[in-house]
Amino acid sequence: MIRIGKIVATHGVNGAVIMTHIAGNRTWLKKGNALMVEVQKGSMIPYFVAQLRATNDEEFILNFEDMTNPQAAKRLVGKPVYADEKLLESLARESPLLWIGYNVMDAHYGNLGTLEDVMQTGKQWIGKIEYKGNEVLLPLVDATLEGIDLKNKVLKTRMPEGLLEVYE
Repeated sequence: MIRIGKIVATHGVNGAVIMTHIAGNRTWLKKGNALMVEVQKGSMIPYFVAQLRATNDEEFILNFEDMTNPQAAKRLVGKPVYADEKLLESLARESPLLWIGYNVMDAHYGNLGTLEDVMQTGKQWIGKIEYKGNEVLLPLVDATLEGIDLKNKVLKTRMPEGLLEVYE
């Protein structure tokens, strides 16, 4: 499971909720898909999507099966939402936001550490890691990416030679 977002509010009188997400795309979620809501720490409950409407690329209005009143929906507000990796596989290359928390393994340098943050500069994505006690920004572009292992949360890279020698 991948943490994809959270329930931020209720919507209307029929038990709908507003969920924000980091997928950066409105096509990944479909009617009938299950989302896991962490109602209590370590306790995830499946909720099946009965209806959905994307308000933009970062937000959905959702109706879950068997949830028809705002009181039940209100209990989910503020709770983290997780999705199965299979729902997000097609978006993995498109949304580096999903890679936060992944381990960065480089073909030349080996284990670089955990991807702490990503940011977009123009059309290029930059990833932030801590490497040998220093904050390092890595280019996350087609030329440096070799693969993404969603299940094991590993980002496989091939960074340019000399990029990290400054920190040796």
